[in-house]
Amino acid sequence: MIGDRIAQRMNEMNLSEGELGRRSGVPQPTIHRIVTNAVVSPRHQNVEKIAKALKVSSNWLWKGGDQSDQGAKHINGGAVAENNVEPGPTIKGYVPLISWVQAGAWCEVTDVKTLDDAEVWLPCAASHSNQSYALRVRGLSMFNQHERRSFRDGDIIFVDPAKDAENGSLVIAKLVDSQEATFKQLVMEGSRRFLKPLNPAWPEPIIELGTDATICGVVFSKLEIF
Repeated sequence: MIGDRIAQRMNEMNLSEGELGRRSGVPQPTIHRIVTNAVVSPRHQNVEKIAKALKVSSNWLWKGGDQSDQGAKHINGGAVAENNVEPGPTIKGYVPLISWVQAGAWCEVTDVKTLDDAEVWLPCAASHSNQSYALRVRGLSMFNQHERRSFRDGDIIFVDPAKDAENGSLVIAKLVDSQEATFKQLVMEGSRRFLKPLNPAWPEPIIELGTDATICGVVFSKLEIF
């Protein structure tokens, strides 16, 4: 069964369930249920992530047979077809894509790997803590075509609550009496803190953060959606 083959490969690589979870981005409780065959038909997305972390083909995990993770070469007229793209950056782990309402309560979460019901886990190429998460940008308040840091509606941002927020940091903050979080630039003036949109034409002014407002994380990377 698929759990037996995963356990076999984990033993070959001397990996614990926790380490496989860290490398694959699949929560450890989910891995445990798959390895013990408590789950008859695991999610295909989770199996793909596990296969990549174990350096085997997902087909082998499902059916057995060839354990190789080498993809088939594309051959045209007897010659291997050339690829016009370079290898992508090394994936440093997977983070859950959550809602803005969830982000408002994220400061209470200590380890996202316990979030077993996350529907989408996204690969992240930047170093990050195990508390990190992703959000989909809404609106154009953080869009500035003249600046390097610019975010369109639909872009995905990666947020790390373990990073220290500094003057100029892009942050996710929860305001008083709000169920949802907001995405803005943090501006510090002495002991006072403000949230500023990057869009110079944005009609809403800079707002001051009260002492009971919460910074829920620092944005450290983004994924543009075309």
